[in-house]
Amino acid sequence: MYVSDPLDLTSRTAIVTGGTKGLGRVIATTLLNHGAEVIVCAR
Repeated sequence: MYVSDPLDLTSRTAIVTGGTKGLGRVIATTLLNHGAEVIVCAR
């Protein structure tokens, strides 16, 4: 039996602000692991 990934973000783009450390970095990494194209903005 195949169960689809509920967080399949293939062909999605996400913009993460403050993504160089802390929570923003974890969110960016998680989005990448689920197939999203991630754009990180930081100071």
